[in-house]
Amino acid sequence: MKVHKNLLLGILALAQFMVVLDASIVNVALPAIMQSLKFSVENVQWIVTAYTLAFGGFLLFGGRAADLFGRRKMFLAGLIVFTVASMVVGAAQNEVMMIAARAVQGLAAAFMSPAALSIVLTEFKEGAARNKALGIWSAVAAGGAAAGLLLGGLLTEYLGWRWDFFINVPVGIILAFLAIKYVPVHKSESDHSHLDLPGAVLVTGGLATLVFAITKAPVWGWDSSTTILSLLAAVALLVGFVINESRSKHPLMPLSIFKIRNLSGANLAQLPVTAAMFSMFFFVSLYLQEVLKFSPLQTGLAFLPFTVVIAIVSTNVSRFFGKIGYKPFMVAGPLFIATALFFLSNITVDGAYLTSVLPGIALLAFGASMCFVSISVAATSGVPKHESGLASGLLNTAQQIGGALGLAILSGIASTTAVNLIAKDAATSIAEATVGGYSTALFVGAFFAIGASLIAFFVIKPSKGVKGSTEPVVLAH
Repeated sequence: MKVHKNLLLGILALAQFMVVLDASIVNVALPAIMQSLKFSVENVQWIVTAYTLAFGGFLLFGGRAADLFGRRKMFLAGLIVFTVASMVVGAAQNEVMMIAARAVQGLAAAFMSPAALSIVLTEFKEGAARNKALGIWSAVAAGGAAAGLLLGGLLTEYLGWRWDFFINVPVGIILAFLAIKYVPVHKSESDHSHLDLPGAVLVTGGLATLVFAITKAPVWGWDSSTTILSLLAAVALLVGFVINESRSKHPLMPLSIFKIRNLSGANLAQLPVTAAMFSMFFFVSLYLQEVLKFSPLQTGLAFLPFTVVIAIVSTNVSRFFGKIGYKPFMVAGPLFIATALFFLSNITVDGAYLTSVLPGIALLAFGASMCFVSISVAATSGVPKHESGLASGLLNTAQQIGGALGLAILSGIASTTAVNLIAKDAATSIAEATVGGYSTALFVGAFFAIGASLIAFFVIKPSKGVKGSTEPVVLAH
């Protein structure tokens, strides 16, 4: 049965929407979850980090599995486990159950998301058709983050935080039936089915250890032996991963893929862009609820302009790629994000949404739209079909690990700043110290975005041939 490609794109984009939604929907519900499950302050960020870390850590594994064992098969497997895990998260009774189930959700997403994107890459030919499809994909992915806050606000306020996760169950069941009926069966195009388990263990262990060390460093002390040993262990595991990939007959991540210069640059730029984005959602959500005393629903509505801007800009950016290429957007987009974060870093205890928050949210959405569409196109252009899952996994890995590391670093900066402000002046209120911490973290996040712009400027090259074409630029040997 021949399926209309727009219907196929809609099914896959909705699945990606679920994945992104669950990374952000929880932000609005954090205060309610903390109170309900008696979460400690130092562990609350793990409700977000457990998901993003498991997601990011296993994406290469999930992407490669899609290439080797079939994209639809891996997509359905991830979707089913994600749906079941969502039910368990919603039923969580304590910290351990919540964090463990969130990690399983992230693991399932790591198989579902790259499989979905690789199906898009194989069904839409490189060029204008794929650029348009990736524009819609990026709008759904980026808009899903803000939509998650709105939906989370509605559900948390009227049905309770548990429905933030229960809502995935009926959607997941419907998507599974649609996928079985409409997503084409894919058989491996590879001459082997060997999955690099040592590589998967090394990269996941290395990334998990790195994020854990950075998260705990403010508590342990950056110069403590525990922090230093943890960071060294993370480096050792990641170096071991690179060595394993260079020697393995069937590596999880063939290092040759990084010879495509724009793919390398796009993934490298994605790390700081997402780190900056996560800081805005996390800290602004807490600021609106904890300081300005917004309800969960009001907080969700506060982010609605983000979704509107994303929807308009993301679906129109790609039409300019044929004329001027995607590099200008990769350079300019992060600068808009940086400007927005500098603006938001001026928040105060007695701030107002319309003057202190809204302009920053709108400006950041404009920059994010430019970034995510151009990065998606750059990171997937010129990739052979049999490695489309790997390219999808790499792009999602950069996004999730950038977010997890960024949140870990900036949360540490925020908490350390708050403690230092109180220690410096005992008259400083807890609210003032808290806002001071958020402000500093947002300010530092702006420099992450500037770093992404510099990477795009110096690493990304216009494609060979016609300006704005999507042929790969290969690094010199």
